[in-house]
Amino acid sequence: MGIGGSGMCPLAEILLAKGYEITGSDIAEGDTLERIRNYGIKVYMGQNAENIKDAKPDVLCYTAAIKDDNPELVAAREMGIPTLERSEMLGIVVSHYKKSVAISGTHGKTSTTGMLTQILVGSKKDPSAIIGGKLPYIGGNSHVGKSDIMVCEACEYVDSFLQLHPFISVILNIDADHLDYFKNLDNIKKSFNKFAHQTSNLVVYNGDNANAEDALEDVNIKKITFGLSMENDYYATNMQRHGVTQSYDLMYQGEFLTKINLSVPGIHNVYNSLAAITVADYLGVPIKDIAENIAKFTGVHRRFELLGKPNGITVVDDFAHHPTELTSTLETAMELGFNHVWAVFQPHTFSRTALLMDDFAKALKIPDTAIISAILPVRETNTYNVYNTDLGKKVPGSVCLDTFDEITDYIVKNAKEGDLVLTMGGGNVYMCANQIVKALENK
Repeated sequence: MGIGGSGMCPLAEILLAKGYEITGSDIAEGDTLERIRNYGIKVYMGQNAENIKDAKPDVLCYTAAIKDDNPELVAAREMGIPTLERSEMLGIVVSHYKKSVAISGTHGKTSTTGMLTQILVGSKKDPSAIIGGKLPYIGGNSHVGKSDIMVCEACEYVDSFLQLHPFISVILNIDADHLDYFKNLDNIKKSFNKFAHQTSNLVVYNGDNANAEDALEDVNIKKITFGLSMENDYYATNMQRHGVTQSYDLMYQGEFLTKINLSVPGIHNVYNSLAAITVADYLGVPIKDIAENIAKFTGVHRRFELLGKPNGITVVDDFAHHPTELTSTLETAMELGFNHVWAVFQPHTFSRTALLMDDFAKALKIPDTAIISAILPVRETNTYNVYNTDLGKKVPGSVCLDTFDEITDYIVKNAKEGDLVLTMGGGNVYMCANQIVKALENK
């Protein structure tokens, strides 16, 4: 159920390759459904009890967005068909690979999973992979390989990643997020601690991140650190920026290994690359192949993704939806030499906006102009009584516009050649970005 989703579609592809007969359902058409149908998988549009009676599945796997009263889920349970939430199915699938790599962290999971997948595929390691965004190099967000290596994202929300028992776990960073579930940072650390304890062989983590250090203090299996400090096992020195690209010297315990060239900007991507490189090296990929393949990584869908340059105005879309991510992305944007940076931000959930309000405000003071859309509710009702204007009051010079149409009109009227328009958020703000590109092209 929800077979077209970024998390479900790769699972379906891997299970199909393993010889299982797959059917699926979804409520909206999209590129992924077209791909799924091309495999010969039957997809039911809309979700009702008749679909279950017609498909007669042995097991029903459903995405976390499915509610308990969904007609298909109710029908399956009434018929005695076993049901598995996506994270449970992911745990089962991953357990069939001897060398599973689960990439966790509050920020950077998709980019790092994409980087590692590109290195492993490019160096003929033939991994299977499940990525939270489209990776141009493999033409999608999954790869079905024949080796015993599996790379996947491990999301901490509602403790989903505790369904995994990986060979290698990666912890990119630990930050206060999903406080609607975890309530406080200590609970987040405890969750990552459990995840690390479920790892069988190696924990790779960001040695510069104090929260990660705290969470892993009592973890006794092999640990390897990465970061910018020379105290780490793998670290970067001599960092240089070349427009939107950058480079650094890769060091291992004081020894120079190679020069790394990255085609993606930002210090966060230096950290992401160090994590991917650490795992690839441990899995036996020659350093020369690592450097060669990571240089070709141009990002994944919605990670500082260039959508166009209509009338000399650069439009970029990014998934940043937490203050730390916004800060990192906006600081990078401000260093790229544009005349004016317009940051279009769509707040994602009432709880995150209310609980991290001051942090969001601090981040949104970085660009030349911040434009704040209406808050996207996602799974919540507005019990916090919070609105985009509350955030706007804390950001001098910001503009609060509820709809994508209003935002597009404002950008078209005000943006000039040499400017950067950067849309950010975890929801559907990419639609606004595409709307802006079309409107500027038609101007």
